Amino acid sequence: MVKKNQYSHEEEVNKNYWAVILGGSSGLGLATAQKLAKHGYNICIVHRNRKSEIENIYKEFELIKNEDVELLTFNVDAFNIDKRKEIINRLEEVLNKVSCVKVLIHSVSKGNLKPMVSKNSPVLNNDDFHLTLDAMAISLYDWTKAIFDAKLFASDTRIISYTSEGNTKAWRNYAAVSAAKTALEAITRNIALEFAPFGIKANCIQAGVTDTASLRMIPESDKIKQYSLARNPFKRLTTPQDVANIAYLLCRDEAIWINGTIIPVDGGEHLS
Repeated sequence: MVKKNQYSHEEEVNKNYWAVILGGSSGLGLATAQKLAKHGYNICIVHRNRKSEIENIYKEFELIKNEDVELLTFNVDAFNIDKRKEIINRLEEVLNKVSCVKVLIHSVSKGNLKPMVSKNSPVLNNDDFHLTLDAMAISLYDWTKAIFDAKLFASDTRIISYTSEGNTKAWRNYAAVSAAKTALEAITRNIALEFAPFGIKANCIQAGVTDTASLRMIPESDKIKQYSLARNPFKRLTTPQDVANIAYLLCRDEAIWINGTIIPVDGGEHLS
């Protein structure tokens, strides 16, 4: 049974609302965390970064703290069952049957970018597909179910996952991630259907090409950016803030009837 929440989002700042963000230390996830914090959401970020990256990441986290909200961060493997249980237990302690998880954001970027055929480099194998699908798709269901079973969701919860145009287009070295994005969308749709009786809405944002660390890991990403700039009606790339703004809109009361959709957020890039 999902916990009821007596507070209205009309206040804009509700100290009892939390957003859990998977992959919130950079790119779309970080921008979304900062946007939601500006509107009063307490933030829980699950991320995985090397020690050498932590100093800069914590500087970004300070911007969240400056919004006078609570911030929990976990630099752990979000796909480890025991670690997930530890985080859920910690959330139960902090929320203390008073607060609730209003938003779950899935912004995970952990996949294999190998070619299917190559004479000079390793190629995709079965394990590569499994790792990528588990991390970038199935983990959405794992976390949704874990938070649901802990009865931490609000009576009106918004679940948002981030996909890309690689869901339908073939890009070199992107096969495993493309498969994961397609699976992520299918899982999101079914969450939207099967969890609807509990007040949960789930949607995908299909972000346009965004110059993030994740994009730069894709071989020949510069060509992808050039192509996107040429076909975008506004002749610019999508920014993490563009995507975060729409994620916030999907969390508003007025978006309560949007469920099970894939929403392009790319300035019309997908039109041509």
